[in-house]
Amino acid sequence: MGAGHTHPMYVHGHSPVHHLAPEVKIAVSVLFTIVVVATPRELLPAFGAYAVIVAVLAVLARIPVGWLARRSLIELPFVATALLLPFFAAGPRADVLGLSVAVEGLWAGWNILVKGTLGVLVALLLAGTTPARDVLVGLDRLRTPQAITQIALFMLRYLDVLADEARRMRIARLSRLDDPRFLWQLRGFAAGLGTLFLRAFERGERVFLAMRSRGYTGRLPAALHEGSVATARQWAVGATVPVLAVVVLLTDRFLV
Repeated sequence: MGAGHTHPMYVHGHSPVHHLAPEVKIAVSVLFTIVVVATPRELLPAFGAYAVIVAVLAVLARIPVGWLARRSLIELPFVATALLLPFFAAGPRADVLGLSVAVEGLWAGWNILVKGTLGVLVALLLAGTTPARDVLVGLDRLRTPQAITQIALFMLRYLDVLADEARRMRIARLSRLDDPRFLWQLRGFAAGLGTLFLRAFERGERVFLAMRSRGYTGRLPAALHEGSVATARQWAVGATVPVLAVVVLLTDRFLV
Protein backbone atom coordinates (compact mmCIF):
# COMPACT_ATOMS: atom_id res chain seq x y z
CA MET A 1 0.00 0.00 0.00
CA GLY A 2 2.95 2.30 0.41
CA ALA A 3 4.09 2.03 -3.19
CA GLY A 4 3.75 5.04 -5.43
CA HIS A 5 1.14 5.24 -8.11
CA THR A 6 1.00 7.58 -11.07
CA HIS A 7 -1.62 7.99 -13.73
CA PRO A 8 -1.40 8.83 -17.43
CA MET A 9 -2.95 12.27 -16.91
CA TYR A 10 -0.06 13.50 -14.77
CA VAL A 11 2.66 15.53 -16.50
CA HIS A 12 5.87 15.32 -14.50
CA GLY A 13 7.41 18.70 -13.90
CA HIS A 14 8.81 21.18 -11.37
CA SER A 15 6.71 24.23 -12.13
CA PRO A 16 5.30 26.54 -9.43
CA VAL A 17 1.89 24.96 -9.96
CA HIS A 18 3.31 21.46 -9.46
CA HIS A 19 4.81 22.52 -6.13
CA LEU A 20 1.56 23.87 -4.69
CA ALA A 21 -0.07 21.69 -2.05
CA PRO A 22 -2.85 19.53 -3.54
CA GLU A 23 -5.56 20.93 -1.28
CA VAL A 24 -4.81 24.44 -2.57
CA LYS A 25 -5.09 23.36 -6.20
CA ILE A 26 -8.33 21.48 -5.58
CA ALA A 27 -9.92 24.43 -3.76
CA VAL A 28 -8.77 26.89 -6.44
CA SER A 29 -10.11 24.69 -9.24
CA VAL A 30 -13.51 24.29 -7.58
CA LEU A 31 -13.90 27.98 -6.71
CA PHE A 32 -12.79 29.14 -10.16
CA THR A 33 -15.24 26.74 -11.80
CA ILE A 34 -18.06 27.98 -9.57
CA VAL A 35 -17.35 31.57 -10.62
CA VAL A 36 -17.32 30.57 -14.30
CA VAL A 37 -20.63 28.70 -13.99
CA ALA A 38 -22.21 31.61 -12.09
CA THR A 39 -21.26 34.09 -14.81
CA PRO A 40 -24.22 35.15 -16.98
CA ARG A 41 -23.82 33.89 -20.51
CA GLU A 42 -24.23 37.41 -21.93
CA LEU A 43 -20.98 38.67 -20.33
CA LEU A 44 -18.76 37.77 -23.26
CA PRO A 45 -15.69 39.81 -22.12
CA ALA A 46 -15.71 37.95 -18.79
CA PHE A 47 -15.27 34.59 -20.51
CA GLY A 48 -12.42 36.01 -22.55
CA ALA A 49 -10.73 37.09 -19.31
CA TYR A 50 -11.30 33.63 -17.81
CA ALA A 51 -9.65 32.07 -20.87
CA VAL A 52 -6.64 34.34 -20.37
CA ILE A 53 -6.40 33.24 -16.72
CA VAL A 54 -6.49 29.57 -17.74
CA ALA A 55 -3.85 30.21 -20.42
CA VAL A 56 -1.56 31.92 -17.88
CA LEU A 57 -1.98 28.97 -15.50
CA ALA A 58 -1.11 26.55 -18.31
CA VAL A 59 2.05 28.54 -19.07
CA LEU A 60 3.03 28.64 -15.39
CA ALA A 61 2.40 24.89 -15.12
CA ARG A 62 4.39 24.26 -18.33
CA ILE A 63 1.64 22.04 -19.71
CA PRO A 64 1.99 21.62 -23.51
CA VAL A 65 -0.85 23.01 -25.61
CA GLY A 66 -1.04 19.76 -27.59
CA TRP A 67 -1.49 17.78 -24.38
CA LEU A 68 -4.42 19.96 -23.35
CA ALA A 69 -5.95 19.92 -26.83
CA ARG A 70 -5.87 16.12 -27.14
CA ARG A 71 -7.37 15.45 -23.75
CA SER A 72 -9.99 18.16 -24.03
CA LEU A 73 -11.58 16.09 -26.80
CA ILE A 74 -13.47 14.36 -24.00
CA GLU A 75 -16.02 17.17 -24.22
CA LEU A 76 -16.90 16.47 -27.86
CA PRO A 77 -20.40 15.17 -26.97
CA PHE A 78 -21.14 18.48 -25.24
CA VAL A 79 -19.74 20.39 -28.21
CA ALA A 80 -22.05 18.47 -30.52
CA THR A 81 -25.01 19.30 -28.29
CA ALA A 82 -24.04 22.97 -28.25
CA LEU A 83 -23.80 23.05 -32.04
CA LEU A 84 -27.20 21.41 -32.54
CA LEU A 85 -29.16 23.53 -30.05
CA PRO A 86 -29.49 26.60 -32.34
CA PHE A 87 -31.22 24.47 -34.99
CA PHE A 88 -33.70 22.67 -32.74
CA ALA A 89 -34.53 25.24 -30.05
CA ALA A 90 -37.82 27.11 -30.16
CA GLY A 91 -38.37 30.86 -30.10
CA PRO A 92 -37.38 33.83 -32.26
CA ARG A 93 -35.00 33.03 -35.07
CA ALA A 94 -32.21 34.91 -36.81
CA ASP A 95 -30.07 34.39 -39.91
CA VAL A 96 -26.45 33.48 -39.22
CA LEU A 97 -24.21 32.73 -42.20
CA GLY A 98 -27.32 32.08 -44.29
CA LEU A 99 -28.80 29.64 -41.76
CA SER A 100 -31.94 30.19 -39.75
CA VAL A 101 -31.19 29.52 -36.10
CA ALA A 102 -32.99 30.14 -32.81
CA VAL A 103 -31.62 33.04 -30.80
CA GLU A 104 -32.23 31.24 -27.49
CA GLY A 105 -30.52 28.16 -28.91
CA LEU A 106 -27.46 30.21 -29.82
CA TRP A 107 -27.17 31.54 -26.29
CA ALA A 108 -27.76 28.10 -24.76
CA GLY A 109 -25.17 26.49 -27.04
CA TRP A 110 -22.66 29.23 -26.27
CA ASN A 111 -23.31 28.79 -22.53
CA ILE A 112 -22.65 25.05 -22.68
CA LEU A 113 -19.63 25.38 -24.93
CA VAL A 114 -17.71 28.11 -23.11
CA LYS A 115 -18.40 26.96 -19.55
CA GLY A 116 -17.81 23.31 -20.38
CA THR A 117 -14.53 24.09 -22.13
CA LEU A 118 -13.20 26.23 -19.29
CA GLY A 119 -14.23 23.62 -16.73
CA VAL A 120 -12.53 20.82 -18.67
CA LEU A 121 -9.33 22.84 -19.07
CA VAL A 122 -9.19 23.64 -15.35
CA ALA A 123 -9.76 19.96 -14.49
CA LEU A 124 -6.99 18.96 -16.92
CA LEU A 125 -4.59 21.44 -15.35
CA LEU A 126 -5.36 19.97 -11.94
CA ALA A 127 -4.87 16.40 -13.17
CA GLY A 128 -1.74 17.30 -15.13
CA THR A 129 0.02 18.92 -12.18
CA THR A 130 -1.18 16.67 -9.35
CA PRO A 131 -0.63 12.90 -9.05
CA ALA A 132 -3.76 10.91 -8.32
CA ARG A 133 -2.47 9.97 -4.88
CA ASP A 134 -1.92 13.64 -4.00
CA VAL A 135 -5.44 14.47 -5.15
CA LEU A 136 -6.78 12.00 -2.58
CA VAL A 137 -4.49 13.47 0.07
CA GLY A 138 -5.75 16.95 -0.75
CA LEU A 139 -9.38 15.82 -0.57
CA ASP A 140 -8.71 14.23 2.81
CA ARG A 141 -7.13 17.43 4.12
CA LEU A 142 -10.18 19.36 2.93
CA ARG A 143 -12.28 17.05 5.13
CA THR A 144 -14.01 15.23 2.30
CA PRO A 145 -16.19 12.42 3.73
CA GLN A 146 -13.98 9.45 4.50
CA ALA A 147 -16.22 7.05 2.61
CA ILE A 148 -15.43 8.87 -0.63
CA THR A 149 -11.67 9.04 -0.07
CA GLN A 150 -11.51 5.39 1.03
CA ILE A 151 -13.38 4.17 -2.05
CA ALA A 152 -11.20 6.29 -4.33
CA LEU A 153 -8.05 5.09 -2.55
CA PHE A 154 -8.87 1.41 -2.99
CA MET A 155 -9.92 1.99 -6.60
CA LEU A 156 -6.63 3.75 -7.34
CA ARG A 157 -4.48 1.18 -5.59
CA TYR A 158 -6.12 -1.92 -7.04
CA LEU A 159 -7.23 -0.79 -10.48
CA ASP A 160 -4.15 -2.39 -12.03
CA VAL A 161 -4.70 -5.55 -9.97
CA LEU A 162 -8.28 -5.84 -11.21
CA ALA A 163 -7.22 -5.16 -14.79
CA ASP A 164 -4.64 -7.94 -14.53
CA GLU A 165 -7.27 -10.27 -13.05
CA ALA A 166 -9.64 -9.48 -15.92
CA ARG A 167 -6.85 -10.14 -18.42
CA ARG A 168 -6.14 -13.55 -16.90
CA MET A 169 -9.83 -14.44 -16.99
CA ARG A 170 -10.01 -13.42 -20.64
CA ILE A 171 -7.01 -15.61 -21.52
CA ALA A 172 -8.67 -18.51 -19.69
CA ARG A 173 -11.85 -17.99 -21.74
CA LEU A 174 -9.95 -17.83 -25.01
CA SER A 175 -8.02 -21.00 -24.16
CA ARG A 176 -11.41 -22.73 -23.89
CA LEU A 177 -12.53 -21.37 -27.29
CA ASP A 178 -14.87 -18.86 -25.65
CA ASP A 179 -14.55 -15.65 -27.69
CA PRO A 180 -16.92 -12.93 -26.39
CA ARG A 181 -16.86 -11.19 -29.76
CA PHE A 182 -19.68 -13.50 -30.85
CA LEU A 183 -23.20 -12.52 -29.86
CA TRP A 184 -24.18 -15.95 -28.56
CA GLN A 185 -21.27 -15.93 -26.10
CA LEU A 186 -22.27 -12.72 -24.32
CA ARG A 187 -23.78 -14.79 -21.51
CA GLY A 188 -20.36 -16.17 -20.65
CA PHE A 189 -18.88 -12.68 -20.81
CA ALA A 190 -21.53 -11.37 -18.40
CA ALA A 191 -20.85 -14.30 -16.05
CA GLY A 192 -17.16 -13.40 -16.15
CA LEU A 193 -17.95 -9.83 -15.14
CA GLY A 194 -19.97 -11.11 -12.21
CA THR A 195 -17.12 -13.37 -11.12
CA LEU A 196 -14.68 -10.46 -11.37
CA PHE A 197 -16.96 -8.33 -9.19
CA LEU A 198 -17.17 -11.04 -6.53
CA ARG A 199 -13.40 -11.53 -6.50
CA ALA A 200 -12.85 -7.78 -6.21
CA PHE A 201 -15.37 -7.52 -3.36
CA GLU A 202 -13.81 -10.41 -1.43
CA ARG A 203 -10.28 -9.10 -1.94
CA GLY A 204 -11.33 -5.63 -0.83
CA GLU A 205 -12.85 -7.04 2.36
CA ARG A 206 -9.67 -8.98 3.18
CA VAL A 207 -7.42 -5.98 2.53
CA PHE A 208 -9.63 -3.65 4.57
CA LEU A 209 -9.69 -6.01 7.56
CA ALA A 210 -5.91 -6.40 7.35
CA MET A 211 -5.48 -2.62 7.33
CA ARG A 212 -7.83 -2.18 10.29
CA SER A 213 -5.87 -4.75 12.26
CA ARG A 214 -2.76 -2.62 11.65
CA GLY A 215 -4.31 0.56 13.00
CA TYR A 216 -5.95 2.07 9.91
CA THR A 217 -8.55 4.64 11.03
CA GLY A 218 -9.90 5.78 7.66
CA ARG A 219 -7.57 8.71 7.05
CA LEU A 220 -4.65 8.63 4.64
CA PRO A 221 -1.32 8.54 6.50
CA ALA A 222 0.19 11.02 4.05
CA ALA A 223 -2.54 13.54 4.90
CA LEU A 224 -1.26 13.65 8.48
CA HIS A 225 2.25 14.78 7.49
CA GLU A 226 2.27 18.38 8.66
CA GLY A 227 5.43 19.17 6.72
CA SER A 228 3.62 18.89 3.39
CA VAL A 229 0.45 20.74 4.39
CA ALA A 230 -0.26 23.98 2.55
CA THR A 231 1.24 27.09 4.10
CA ALA A 232 -0.48 30.45 4.46
CA ARG A 233 1.65 31.75 1.57
CA GLN A 234 0.46 28.95 -0.71
CA TRP A 235 -3.16 29.65 0.19
CA ALA A 236 -2.62 33.35 -0.52
CA VAL A 237 -1.03 32.62 -3.90
CA GLY A 238 -3.76 30.17 -4.85
CA ALA A 239 -6.51 32.55 -3.75
CA THR A 240 -5.44 35.08 -6.38
CA VAL A 241 -7.02 32.96 -9.14
CA PRO A 242 -10.64 32.81 -7.86
CA VAL A 243 -10.37 36.36 -6.48
CA LEU A 244 -9.28 37.62 -9.89
CA ALA A 245 -12.16 35.73 -11.49
CA VAL A 246 -14.62 37.36 -9.05
CA VAL A 247 -13.16 40.79 -9.83
CA VAL A 248 -13.63 40.13 -13.56
CA LEU A 249 -17.23 39.03 -12.99
CA LEU A 250 -18.15 42.03 -10.83
CA THR A 251 -16.43 44.49 -13.16
CA ASP A 252 -18.25 43.19 -16.22
CA ARG A 253 -21.60 43.18 -14.42
CA PHE A 254 -21.22 46.82 -13.40
CA LEU A 255 -20.03 47.88 -16.85
CA VAL A 256 -22.95 46.24 -18.67
